Amino acid sequence: MTAVTLKESFDPRANSIGFIRWLLAFAVIFSHAGPLGGFYGGHDLGSQISDEQSLGGVAVAGFFFFSGFLITLSRMGRSTIFRYMWRRAMRIFPAFWAALLVTAFLFAPIAWTLETGSIDGYWDAPTQSPFTYFLSNVWLMLGQRNIAEAGSTLPYAQLHGGYDWNGSAWTLQYEFFAYIVVGLLGLVGVLAYRWLTTLFATAILLLNALQWSGAGDVAAWFPIFADPFMLMFLAPFAFGMLFAMWQHVIPIDDRLALGALVLAIASYAFGGWNIWGMHAFSYFLMWFAVRATKLQHWEKHGDLSYGVYIFAWPLMQLGAAAGLHTLGWFVYHLVIIVVVHVLAFGSWHLIEKPAMSLKNWTPRWLRRVLDRWVDPAWNRLADGLVDPRFSSTPRAARRRAEVAA
Repeated sequence: MTAVTLKESFDPRANSIGFIRWLLAFAVIFSHAGPLGGFYGGHDLGSQISDEQSLGGVAVAGFFFFSGFLITLSRMGRSTIFRYMWRRAMRIFPAFWAALLVTAFLFAPIAWTLETGSIDGYWDAPTQSPFTYFLSNVWLMLGQRNIAEAGSTLPYAQLHGGYDWNGSAWTLQYEFFAYIVVGLLGLVGVLAYRWLTTLFATAILLLNALQWSGAGDVAAWFPIFADPFMLMFLAPFAFGMLFAMWQHVIPIDDRLALGALVLAIASYAFGGWNIWGMHAFSYFLMWFAVRATKLQHWEKHGDLSYGVYIFAWPLMQLGAAAGLHTLGWFVYHLVIIVVVHVLAFGSWHLIEKPAMSLKNWTPRWLRRVLDRWVDPAWNRLADGLVDPRFSSTPRAARRRAEVAA
């Protein structure tokens, strides 16, 4: 098939990214069945092959790549920084909060009762209270992993010496941090210039390569990267940013996709995944998103990927508490997959979709406050700070138009 550019072939409203994200969330379930159900030697699936990443980590790299691509395109639009952050918050927080509440007030008490034979001691636990579980984790920084010191008899605790009610959700803090970075880049005008954005994204890729190759002490140079996961997640996100910026020249070619897949598999098995292999994999994913036209309507009944991602782990822990893993690999996975999709379907239609419908909403009282005090003050401040020559904000665009007129 003749190669075309990403810009020519990618339709934001008709692509297979929804299917891919669902498939990646599905892969996370299989990966986590190792430590949660005691399968695969008690380790994440994929770690038996790769020293760098599990199958779940591969999936998360794909999530971050598509986020970098789509969020950068979104920020290049006409929304203000406030509206942009509001929309990102509406996508992440409501369903995450629901997962915390369902875990603390439904899954965990059931698991506690199954483990101890009674609910006694759960609600009034002196440490790791179910009430503090929500408050300690509400802003994505997971400050409390367990509830009431439960789960000591379950596979995860026995294999890893601790217990965690949502070991998938810890990546969300890095996701939201990346959203903030893109928002700020748009605010100061970097996204208005392809080469500035390219310089930023390339720097992230190089720093990540240095970190995982051991060629430099990145943490000493930039203390913010003392957490190695920061660069590991920002790198595929930055690669997605490059795809957004250079979509007019990036080819969607079948031969390149095949080569990229081979390189990705080789890097996963023999080394180099965290340095360059995940980027080859990302190209293959984008190619698939464009080429797999028959899967473009996968989300017609809802985008279930986020719900699957945030509800699967606590559901799998509940399944282990009920002894589901003792029935074997097939039964365990079948039950988890069916139930988590029911939860994800409900999450989308009852929480995520209604929350996203509020993306342009402003409370009436807040609108009055904004009109009377905040907007005038902000306009004066922004007029003094924003240079229309170097900003991609709607304000700068209006000022450039005024000057041109």
